[in-house]
Amino acid sequence: MSRTLLLGFWFMLLMAAGAAAAPDAHEIVAKADLIRNPERAFQATSTLTEYRAGTPESRSVLAIYSKPDPTTGQFRNLVRYVAPPRDAGKAVLLGHEFWFYDPASKASVRISPQQRLTGQAAIGDVMTLNLAVDYASTLVGSEKVVDASRSERDCWHLDLKAADDTATYARVEYWVEKGSFDPIKAKFYADSGRLMKILYYRDYKQQLGGMRPAEAVIIDAVDSTLVTTVDTSDAQFTDIPDAWFQRTWLPHLTGE
Repeated sequence: MSRTLLLGFWFMLLMAAGAAAAPDAHEIVAKADLIRNPERAFQATSTLTEYRAGTPESRSVLAIYSKPDPTTGQFRNLVRYVAPPRDAGKAVLLGHEFWFYDPASKASVRISPQQRLTGQAAIGDVMTLNLAVDYASTLVGSEKVVDASRSERDCWHLDLKAADDTATYARVEYWVEKGSFDPIKAKFYADSGRLMKILYYRDYKQQLGGMRPAEAVIIDAVDSTLVTTVDTSDAQFTDIPDAWFQRTWLPHLTGE
């Protein structure tokens, strides 16, 4: 075999190996889901703080109960308001539908996942969600991005489109670090195509059996002085009865 043919042969082998090693978009998103979320039922506390030009304006504390649904691959979520006192006892249930319960009226009503909790945080932002289930993913390419600590990260850039109308957002741009599969940044878009908010994952800590982002920073896409942080604490694995994720159970919700 001539030198030219040999070099051509090795070039084709290298190209084939590179193509085989190219990451699959769905796999990247699914692995990033495993960084954000465990595979077992857990409970945690989420503290949401709304800032305007760096000054805190409001604060809400939520108790989160999440449990994987083996039939869908998605999570079932129950959110109980702990603070401020005027909201204590209210709850949001995410199953196949979203329900809001107010103990004052003892009524539960259908709501949208885009409904705001406080500041830039919507209900869908505090729910435990697997993006690989709700979105069809496309790999845009590789990109250097600056994370929440102003460090440069080598990431995969992905474009996610909602698989159906149950997803919180119509489209998500998503940056996942190469190698670690750590989620770094996301941009969320409305049905109209308008950019709504930008989110950064930060403060990775050992919790629920792995290194996971303990804080999300959500920035308004129009007015960057409007920022909401979502801090996760007191996370622990726990057994959660299936009955808790039924609308009929909401009137029996307590602070336990």
